[in-house]
Amino acid sequence: MRLRLVPAETNWDFFKLNKITLGFSGLAVLASIVLFFALGLNFGIDFKGGTTIRTQSTSQVDVGAYRDAIAPLGLGDVSISEVFDPSFDPDEHVAMVRIQAQEGSESVSVETINAVEAALQEVDPSITFPSVESVGPKVSGELVQTAVIAVVLAIAAVLVYIWLRFEWQFALGAVAALVHDVTLTIGIFALLQIKFDLAIIAALLTIVGYSLNDTVVVFDRVRENLRKYKKKPLNEVLNLSINETLSRTVMTSVTTLIALISLFVLGGDVIRGFVFAMIWGVVVGTYSSVFVASAILLRLGVKRDWSKPDNTAGNQFANVDA
Repeated sequence: MRLRLVPAETNWDFFKLNKITLGFSGLAVLASIVLFFALGLNFGIDFKGGTTIRTQSTSQVDVGAYRDAIAPLGLGDVSISEVFDPSFDPDEHVAMVRIQAQEGSESVSVETINAVEAALQEVDPSITFPSVESVGPKVSGELVQTAVIAVVLAIAAVLVYIWLRFEWQFALGAVAALVHDVTLTIGIFALLQIKFDLAIIAALLTIVGYSLNDTVVVFDRVRENLRKYKKKPLNEVLNLSINETLSRTVMTSVTTLIALISLFVLGGDVIRGFVFAMIWGVVVGTYSSVFVASAILLRLGVKRDWSKPDNTAGNQFANVDA
C-alpha cells in the first residue's frame, strides 16, 4: 500500500468558482501594487549603495559576535556573511561585511570604516581586511534598472516561447500567471518589509521558471486532450487535463516545499529572504497554473481544428504517483 498525496483518480471541478478565484487574484494583484507604492520595498545594500569590507582570519568566523560588535556604531543596515571556497586553506576564514550608505554621503566614510575594523579586531585580534569596496547611489540605481529589465525580458521570452509552442491564447494565459506570481511576491515583500536585494531578483527569476514549468505541463495535456476529445467543451477538457496532471503537480510542489522549509529553518539569516521568496513563489505559482493561466485560457477560448495527434507533448511524467 502506497501513500498518496492525492487520490489515484480525481474529478474535481476547478472552474466551479471561476469568477471568485479570478476576482480574488485580481484583487491580490491590485493590493500588491498599492502596497508597493504606499510602503515601498526595503532595499538592501545592493540597491541603496554602501560599502563592503572583506575580512580574513585564522579563527572561525562568528557572525553573531561580529554583528554585536558593530551594532553600537548605529550604521543601519549591516549584512554579514561567511564566504566558503574550496580553494581556501584550512585556517583561512573569510567574511563579507556590507554597510549601507550613510545619509548625506556618497559612501561610508573612512572614519566609519576604521571604527568597524577596530570593533571587529576587538572580537578577533587576528582579523585582517584585504579589501574595501564601495557602491555609490549611481551604481545601485543602475542595478535596480538592470534587475527590472531582467524580469521583464524573462516574461517577454516566455510569451514568445509559449506563443510559438502553443497558440497566442496559451501564451497570454501563461504570462498572466507569471505577472500574477511576480506581483504578489513583490507585494508580500512590501507588506512584511523583508530586505529586497539581488538575491531576491534571482528568486523572482527562479519563480518565473518554476511557474512556467507547472503551466506548460498542464498546457501540454490540454493540447493532447483537445485532439483526443474534439467535441468535448473546453471547460471539461481543461478540468480533465488539470485532474490528470494534479498528482505530478502536488508531488513536485510538496517535495520542493519540504526542501525550502528546511533551508528556511536551518539555513540562517543570509539566505532566509531568498528562501522565503521561493516558498511564496512555489505556493502562488502552483495556484496560478490552475486558477489563473487555465482560467484565462478558458475565457479566451482556443481553436479546435487540430487534426493530427501531437507526439511531442512533454507530459510523459504527468501521471507520477503523489
